[in-house]
Amino acid sequence: MQRMLDTVERVGNRVPHPVMIFVYLILGVVVLSQLLYVFGLGVTYQVIDPETDEVLTQTALARGLLTLDGIRFMFTGVVANFMSFNAVGVIIVAMLGVGIAEESGLVKALIKKLVAAAPAGALTYILAFVGIVSSIAADAGYLVLIPLAAAAYISIGRHPLAGLALGFSSVASAFLVNVMIVPTDAILTEITNDAIHLLDANRSIDLAANVWFSIASVVMLVLLIGLVNDRIVEPRLGAYAGERPEAAEGALSPQESRGLRFALYGLLAVLGFIVLLTLPPGAPLRNPETGAIIGTSPFMNSLIVSIALIFGVAGAAFGIGAGTLKGANGIIGAMQKAVAGLAGLILLLFVISQFLAFFNYSNMATLAAVGLAGILKDANLGPIWLLVGFILVTFVIDLIITGAVAKWALFAPIFIPLLMKLSVDPEVVLAAYRVGDSPINAITPLNAYFALIVTFAQRYQKEAGVGTVIALMLPHVATMCVVWTLFFVAWFLAGLPWGL
Repeated sequence: MQRMLDTVERVGNRVPHPVMIFVYLILGVVVLSQLLYVFGLGVTYQVIDPETDEVLTQTALARGLLTLDGIRFMFTGVVANFMSFNAVGVIIVAMLGVGIAEESGLVKALIKKLVAAAPAGALTYILAFVGIVSSIAADAGYLVLIPLAAAAYISIGRHPLAGLALGFSSVASAFLVNVMIVPTDAILTEITNDAIHLLDANRSIDLAANVWFSIASVVMLVLLIGLVNDRIVEPRLGAYAGERPEAAEGALSPQESRGLRFALYGLLAVLGFIVLLTLPPGAPLRNPETGAIIGTSPFMNSLIVSIALIFGVAGAAFGIGAGTLKGANGIIGAMQKAVAGLAGLILLLFVISQFLAFFNYSNMATLAAVGLAGILKDANLGPIWLLVGFILVTFVIDLIITGAVAKWALFAPIFIPLLMKLSVDPEVVLAAYRVGDSPINAITPLNAYFALIVTFAQRYQKEAGVGTVIALMLPHVATMCVVWTLFFVAWFLAGLPWGL
């Protein structure tokens, strides 16, 4: 296995620069889309609109990018494609706050505190658990927990890339399970109910329909991720030979302790401010129509802004208390440094945004998803094998459609009625989807944050590339795909309750 992973890394890192990889992929999409268009390929399917809850019958035809309309789209949509690529704004806004926290020394001080408080043998599992439950804050785990895990590892003399792998697998590959109900659950539940109503208008599931399976999956995955990271990923990396930041070593200094007190005061102040904007009836961050806080609300839509504000205020307060930031100019300089460090990533995200826009325009992802679903539907398998087949199809499609909601909107109208006719409860199908949706997120370059993880890796290994990250993540992804699927099958065969 180690030789295989070394080969994956060597081959992966010998391919052209990631920018050029996506340029070549764009050229491939252009040519393939035109071929599919010439042959007139298309599919008709039902899909649920997550915003209106309507079940729509749609026909997707291959669209050629070398047609008149396709060429117009490629030339006129460049700016719009980039500006509508949400990952760009999320990363820049979050890094403004995180940059202050890093430059002031707050992150390093927190890591010292964490390492001092956590038993050495438990650090891996604590970070894995925090990474999994970070999905309650949407994409914040990618921006905060992953670099934090790498920094925590290096602070105790362990390989930072092993920490990065630990963080990435827990944040990305276990995204659809949690010990709490998260906003995504509400959307998935509504889509599931709309699919159920295609067959039975009087039946529905609620938000807690998968809660027991989800909690059990979190426990199992924390143990699995920790074992794979400690037994396979880190031994392969060996001892870390790069630079080790001096500030990451030793106990907290008096200045750092004072800075942490100031950071606590700043944290409490900004949390109080957010609470005042959220909790009172009619508060501006509640949904103006329903008054809801969780789900579709200004609070959830501005979560990244809140996180950036928390890190920015706490970081500035730490810098003032510890004497590491000199007034407003020091804070502004920290923000500028954080944004400047994203230059290469922004260029890569620009090219990725064009690839995704062209790929979506061609309808190739929808053709592949509906085609594979149709093959599985017509295979005439028994319930358990159909569920396993559904998980495998979801694994494959996640390589090209990474959005959990988008895939479920496509799959639910197909598989929920089909399996209900075989006496399989809808919550079972949703649980199977949770298993199939997440693991591949850590190895598909179409993950909007994959390029960011490569950038994080290059902090510790300058020659790191796509191959480095894929080789790091393959042990996690392979074991998770197998073990989690078997865990689902065992749960199903044992007849355990899926939720409340």
